[in-house]
Amino acid sequence: MEKLWSPWRSQYIDSFSNVTKDSGCIFCQTGKEEVETSSSLIVNKGELTFTILNLYPYNNGHLMVVPFRHLSEFASLTEEENKEIMAELQLAQKALKLAMNPHGFNIGANLGKVSGAGIDDHLHFHIVPRWNGDTNFMPVLAEVKVLSEDLRQTKEKLLAAYLKLKI
Repeated sequence: MEKLWSPWRSQYIDSFSNVTKDSGCIFCQTGKEEVETSSSLIVNKGELTFTILNLYPYNNGHLMVVPFRHLSEFASLTEEENKEIMAELQLAQKALKLAMNPHGFNIGANLGKVSGAGIDDHLHFHIVPRWNGDTNFMPVLAEVKVLSEDLRQTKEKLLAAYLKLKI
């Protein structure tokens, strides 16, 4: 099997260690923000979860569904949280299809730091839109990921899509 070396990923993960220790949980703080706030990356709020654009996305439109309750163990989710997380991931997929028309999706969670979780003390689920040809030499050779759209523009598209889906 071929292996790709990505040392920038560990630097990204390490960048969170001081944030959570010094100022509390970033997801707990972010969950208090309102969707309408211009600085917020939240695109939707449920009763038990919120959906937010990833500040360090793998691709344009990379969203995370995060429970409001601070927990790190997947097995600690309540039945209600499980149901809402799945429903919000489905809604996010529909919104991403409507707003960005991707060819596919990656959906999942990194449980624990060794599995790649940048923030391992607050459980969260990723949904990453994918397009044919969206991987190239840039991340491998130049340590650069090319994103073609600003997060604020992506948020506006997604807010419009969520609004259409809720009507």
